[in-house]
Amino acid sequence: MPATPSNTIPSKSRILVIGGGPGGSYAATVLAREGFPVTLFERDVFPRYHIGESLLPSCRPFLKFIDAEEKIKNYGFADKPGGAVKLNQHKREGYTNFIADSPDNGSWNVVRSEFDELLLRHAAECGVNVCEGVKVKNIKFNDDTPVAAEWEAKDGAEGTMDFDYVVDASGRHGLISTRYLRNRHFNSSLRNVACWGYWKNTSKYAPEGFPDRNNAPWFEAMTDETGWCWFIPLHNGTTSVGVVMTEVASISKKKAMNGDDTSLKAHYLAELQRAPGLIKLLGDGELASEIKSAGDYSYSATAYAGPNYRLVGDAAAFIDPFFSSGVHLALTGALSAASSIAASIRKQCTEKEAANFHDAKVGTSYTRFLLVVLGVYKQIKAQESPVFSDINEDNFDRAFNFLRPIIQGAADADPKMTEQELQDTMDFCQNVFAPTDVTTVEHTSKKFGAEAISPDAPIMSVANVMKLAGSDEDAKNVMLKVNARKPLAEMYGCNSTEIMGGFYMRMEQGLLGLVRA
Repeated sequence: MPATPSNTIPSKSRILVIGGGPGGSYAATVLAREGFPVTLFERDVFPRYHIGESLLPSCRPFLKFIDAEEKIKNYGFADKPGGAVKLNQHKREGYTNFIADSPDNGSWNVVRSEFDELLLRHAAECGVNVCEGVKVKNIKFNDDTPVAAEWEAKDGAEGTMDFDYVVDASGRHGLISTRYLRNRHFNSSLRNVACWGYWKNTSKYAPEGFPDRNNAPWFEAMTDETGWCWFIPLHNGTTSVGVVMTEVASISKKKAMNGDDTSLKAHYLAELQRAPGLIKLLGDGELASEIKSAGDYSYSATAYAGPNYRLVGDAAAFIDPFFSSGVHLALTGALSAASSIAASIRKQCTEKEAANFHDAKVGTSYTRFLLVVLGVYKQIKAQESPVFSDINEDNFDRAFNFLRPIIQGAADADPKMTEQELQDTMDFCQNVFAPTDVTTVEHTSKKFGAEAISPDAPIMSVANVMKLAGSDEDAKNVMLKVNARKPLAEMYGCNSTEIMGGFYMRMEQGLLGLVRA
C-alpha cells in the first residue's frame, strides 16, 4: 500500500532517492539491502502511466540481484522472445533472438504502470521508506553539496528533510540537472517526435516455421525514410503502436495535411500507412485510446555525479525509443549510483573518486547505446549523423575505445576519434539487425566454415566481412550480424568488472561498493 507521507517522513535520512520509477526504485532497494536508511519521494501515487513498455533481456540479472526476477517473471507480462526489425522494404526483416540458447534469456513487454509499481512495492518490502504523493520543491546546498530537500505532500503537509546523499531519479524533469546544474543539452542528431496509441484485436507477428518468434514486437522503418514505427503486444490485450520521425518531417507533414481533419490522430493514422508490415499486423484491429505525443526527449548531461549526489535514469539522459534501452540504462545507472554511494560511505575510496566512477559509468553506457541507435538511424534516413557536438568527448572516447580495435583492427590506434571512424563504427553497429534465417546461417557455415559464424571467433571488421563474403549477399548478412553482436553483447547485463576511473564494482550483497583496480 502507498505510504502516508505526512507521518512517515523523517527529519533526516542517510540517503534520499527522488523518483519511484525503475531507476529510483532499484537504487533505493540496493542501498536498503545494504543496511543504509533510505527514504524515497515519489510525486505521484502509483500506479501511474508511463511509456516505454519493451524491456531488454539485460534487465534480468539486475532484477535477480535484488531478488525481484521471479516476481516479474511470474506476474504474467507478455513474453518477449526477441525483436523483429525491418529497416529495408526490399529485404526480409532482421530478427534478434533472445531465447536461441535458453528460454530463460527472454524478456518481457510490460505495462509500465504495473511493472513500475511492482518494483516500488518491492523497494518498500526491502526496507525503503517509500513516500508517495510527495514532491521535492527545492534542494538546499552547502557550497556544491546538496544537504536537504524541501518537500510538499498531496495532503498539504510540508517540511524539510536532511540527508547525506541524494539520488536524482526524477525522470525527464531532471531536478538537479535542469534547475541547479543546468547541464542538460539536447541531441541535434536525434531531434525527433513520437506519437502513439493503444490498439485492440490486432494480429500478431508469427512467421511460419519460426514458433519461437511468436508474438515478438515489430519495428519498421517508414517508406519515406523519415522515421520508424513500433508494434509492441502487451499482456492486457492491447498493443502499443507508435510512430517516431524527425521533428522537421513531422512539422512539414502536419502543414501539408489536407481535408477537414488535421488532428494529431489523423496525422498518426496517416503516418502508420508508411509502414506496410505494421499495417498488415494491425489487421482488423481498432484504436482503443487517445493519441499521446512527446518531443525533445533525446538529451544528456555534461556530468552525472558530484559531491554526494548521483543522477540516474531519465533524470540523467535519454537516447531514443529505438532499441528499448531506457529501462536498461536506468538500472545500469541505479546500480552504479548505489555502488558508488556505498563505496563512499564505507571509505573504500574518496567521495570524489566514487562520483567520478558513476559519471564515467553512466556516460559510457549511454554513449555506447547512442552509437548503435545512430547506426540504425543512419540506415533509416540514409544520411550522415553530425554527433560530435552532442556528447561529452570523454564519454565518446571511452565508448569508442570499446569498439576501436574492432573497427580499425589496431589496439594502438590514436586515442582521438575521427569523423570517418565514427561513421565506420555506426556502420558496424547497425548490422546487429541484419536479416538472416536458419537456412542462410547453415549455408554460410558450410561455405565458409563454422569459424566464420562462431561467436567465439575473432571479430571481423565490416571491410573484412565484405572481402570474405564477396558477392554472396546472404553470407554477408550473416557474418555482419554475427560480428556486430559480439562486442555489443558486452553492453548488456550487470557488468560489474568493467573498470571506470580506476575502480570496478563489487557486486555482492552486504559488501557492495567499489574496488580499486
